[in-house]
Order: sequence, then structure tokens, then C-alpha cells
Amino acid sequence: MLTHIFGLMLQPRRQWQLIGGLSEKNLHRQLPYVIVLALLPAVAWFFGTTQVGWSIGSGDPVRITGQSALELVAVFYFTMVLAVATIGYCIHWMAKTYGAKTHPMKGIVIAGFTATPIFIAGVAGVYPVLWLDILLATVAVAYAVYLLYLGIPIVMGVSEERGFLFASAIITVSMVMAVLIMVATVLFWSYVSAPVFYSS
Repeated sequence: MLTHIFGLMLQPRRQWQLIGGLSEKNLHRQLPYVIVLALLPAVAWFFGTTQVGWSIGSGDPVRITGQSALELVAVFYFTMVLAVATIGYCIHWMAKTYGAKTHPMKGIVIAGFTATPIFIAGVAGVYPVLWLDILLATVAVAYAVYLLYLGIPIVMGVSEERGFLFASAIITVSMVMAVLIMVATVLFWSYVSAPVFYSS
């Protein structure tokens, strides 16, 4: 797992080539990568919101109760995994349009590896500072987009031109999913389980 993380962050082209050369059986073995890596931001945000908290102005730090944070973080974790699986299935579904041979697991693996910088940046939740978290999230999303544009042609075995169009279609799907997740978050907080705050 660490090999993939460092490879994607330091030598992404070479790492995508290694991933593209994996057999279907070995691609199935990569599934725990997403399941484990998605735990990093979930655990970090649980700790950050319950133990560290954040300050608005010069007031006392505001935190979320442990029970409330546990519920929210559980939903957060499953949403991340579900989002990766959904985008991965979309990669598989669109592959024929761009002349690529694939199977569902290949799409999920591509989506999971592409999300690596986002999962890593999520560790910043340990210390919830709004401007820093937004900055890191922006950089992580930009690098994830770069990884997708770089990886799609290599792993899916299509030309650079088709790969560019393919990756652009995936970016569009991802943006739609991001909007749906934000709407679902507002509805979840409003009608199911709103965060319970307290000041120390």
C-alpha cells in the first residue's frame, strides 16, 4: 500500500504503468487500498472535531460530542467509499465508448488510486483550521485531476486524445457527484443527524 502511495505522489507515470500491467486477479487485491486509505480522513476528522475543535475569532474552541462525531464520521467514511465505487463503475461503463477493454474492478481501482491525494489531505482534519483545510483540499483535488488525466490513457490502453476526453467525462461525473453529496449532507444534517456542538 505504501508503495502505491509514494509511487503515485512521486512517480505517478511509472506507478500507473505498474498498475496498468496488473492482471484482473491482482487488481481485485487492490480493493483494500481504498477501504483502508479512506479511514485516514475519517479518523483524523473524528479526533480533530472532538478533541481539538476550532475557534471562531477569540472565543473558546468549539467541538462536536463524541457520539455525534462518530455518527457523522461513519457516514463520511461510507460516502467516500461509495463515491469511489460509483465513479469506478462509471469509468468501466464509459470505457467502451472510448475503445477501452475493461472490467468493473479496473474502474474502481483507477478511481481509488486517483483519490489518493484527497485521502492524504484529509489527515489535516486532525487540526481543523478552515483556511488550511481548504487550501490542502484544493491542492489535493488538483493533483487528483492530474493523476486521472495521466492514468486513464495508461491503464485503459487508449490514445492520449481519447484518454483526455475520457478523463474529462469522469471529471464531469465527479463534479455532479460532489454536488449531490453536498445536497445530501445538508439534508442529512437537517433531518437525520445534525452535529451536536459544545464549547469547553
